[in-house]
Amino acid sequence: MPDRPAAEIRSAGAVLSRREGGGDEVALIHRGRYDDWSLPKGKREPGEHLLETAVREVAEETGIRVILGRRLGHASYQSLGRPKRVDYWAARPADADARPGFVPNDEVDALDWLPVPAAAGRLSYQRDISLLAEFAAGPADTIPFILLRHASAGSKRRWSGNDLDRPLDPGGDADAERLARLLSCFGSCRVISSAAERCVATVRPYAELTGASIEIEAGLTVSQPGGGTAREFKRAAQIVDDGKPTVICAHGENLPSLLHAACARLGARPPKSTSLRKAAWWVLHTAGGALAGAERYHPADT
Repeated sequence: MPDRPAAEIRSAGAVLSRREGGGDEVALIHRGRYDDWSLPKGKREPGEHLLETAVREVAEETGIRVILGRRLGHASYQSLGRPKRVDYWAARPADADARPGFVPNDEVDALDWLPVPAAAGRLSYQRDISLLAEFAAGPADTIPFILLRHASAGSKRRWSGNDLDRPLDPGGDADAERLARLLSCFGSCRVISSAAERCVATVRPYAELTGASIEIEAGLTVSQPGGGTAREFKRAAQIVDDGKPTVICAHGENLPSLLHAACARLGARPPKSTSLRKAAWWVLHTAGGALAGAERYHPADT
């Protein structure tokens, strides 16, 4: 019987940048064991979402809590005889002062901040240099515009009450709790929701975690009069124009319209597939009124 292929090692990291003296600097780490300079990264823990891996590993290696921006590429290579894939995001410090926090240790003995050209000259691996070039080709700092479909709320046919009051089921409650941690990887956002309880309950844990209030938009409620594509297009465009980090929780029926409206406002084509599973979300990364990146995620992604 032929040997089974070795399981792929999944890791995540970031190109962490800060604004310094009118320009951008990126963080590089030095590993004494290998005597190399690289981008902060690390292995995913069992059951961990890669978004969480990126945030945790960068914090562990640099001492800096980060907010993720647009997704960059990935690096694939062999590590100890096994295939390894490392996914990267752009990131920035969650706090204004990025200096304190790093403590040299057995794994990472030095942290340095360098302008991109100098960082490219310092990095030990071509794969990291390529990722740094991808980072430098776009904006270092972006604003997230997140479109989230509510989590599972059981069967509409089996619910005897007002559909606006239909609650999340146990699976939906679990997804809502996990969404609080996952959405917080993109920082603290304004929270806007359809009036349906299943939408409000989906973002409630995130709002509680970040201290945001939930703004109810009746026009985003599919079963309510006064909604409709034209109004949804207009409202989505207004929210994009506000230029604030924002999470909108709505329904499978109207989220494609909201996504099309947001992309149109940003002068970009919408993704070919706009559908979302329950508890899934699109994050549009915006900069200067333009679309810098678009990604789709789900809590079950590992």
